[in-house]
Amino acid sequence: MLRRTLVRTGAAFAGSVWLGSPKPRTAAGPYGPLGEPDAEGLALPEAFSGRVVARSGRKVAGLTWHAVPSGGACFPDGDGWIYVSNSGIPLLGGVSALRFDAEGQVRDAYRILSGTNLNRAGGATPWHTWLSCEEITRGRVFECDPYGSRAARPRLAMGRFTHEAAAFDPDRQVVYLTEDEPDGCFYRFRPLDWGDLTEGALEVLTTSGAWRPVPSPAALTSATRHQVEDAAHFDRGADCHYLGGVCYFTTRGDGRLWAYDAETGRLETPSTLAAAAAAGELFVAGDMEINLVSPSGEISPFLRLSGYESAELTGPAFSPDGRRLYFSTLYGRSGTPEAGDGHTFEVTGPFAQAADR
Repeated sequence: MLRRTLVRTGAAFAGSVWLGSPKPRTAAGPYGPLGEPDAEGLALPEAFSGRVVARSGRKVAGLTWHAVPSGGACFPDGDGWIYVSNSGIPLLGGVSALRFDAEGQVRDAYRILSGTNLNRAGGATPWHTWLSCEEITRGRVFECDPYGSRAARPRLAMGRFTHEAAAFDPDRQVVYLTEDEPDGCFYRFRPLDWGDLTEGALEVLTTSGAWRPVPSPAALTSATRHQVEDAAHFDRGADCHYLGGVCYFTTRGDGRLWAYDAETGRLETPSTLAAAAAAGELFVAGDMEINLVSPSGEISPFLRLSGYESAELTGPAFSPDGRRLYFSTLYGRSGTPEAGDGHTFEVTGPFAQAADR
């Protein structure tokens, strides 16, 4: 099993992904071989540079950056942008935001959600808000304002379960949701009004391929995954991403990548990543590496972190102009959450996707 995070043109989905039989790794990809690690242990191709923009427990623009930085996303902000990051710690989770100016300097940092529990994954909405999901029993989904103007609000109609990630299908105006349980389900939420997640219908995918309503999304007496008899079950659903009529999601327990074709209703397990790579640059983040997958399925190294024992990579996202890649390590060089020393990185360079914008 290979633990992987996939990143493409500013979108990401994370989890354990079965790669099937990809072609062998090459020594150098289109950006060239990796150089020597810098002072932070970050090795990059020659034309790229990296830096740490935030560290857990330390001040950044007046804000103490949170521990266990997890899922994240970027949002446009005038001539700059905002990067939001979940905090995957119990009871004090929540979300913090970094505001960058046009030159890429941090000019503000602030909380957009506080006092929640184990916020690991989530998803960016088409209307530029961030869904932060609690990965606990009867966990909630919170809709957060990356710009810090409006208070975060729970979206209880989206169900109370061990939430992992959310992906938006604007074509059908639904939100796909994964569940981090050994017998978790794959859900979709149909808002009453697209753009407003306050009310709507929560449905679960069944073994027949049909979607059926979850009778009690609040799960007061029975878990949502146990309320529909023929619900399809998946081994610890992880992050998901909608692209071109297909919702891709991963299951951490068995290391699989799933593809739900929203047009045909078919659910498949692609054996390689080449099909996704064909749509553009595809970056695959492993334990301490980010690799680039070519349209033909070849894998080449893009960056490597050294000296970060057991520090899983999380929250990858591109800035809106495609020139900067952000990601975090759950923990720092110690490899333990108790140390509270997670790092949030920025990588800058001539990404091919930036030239296309």
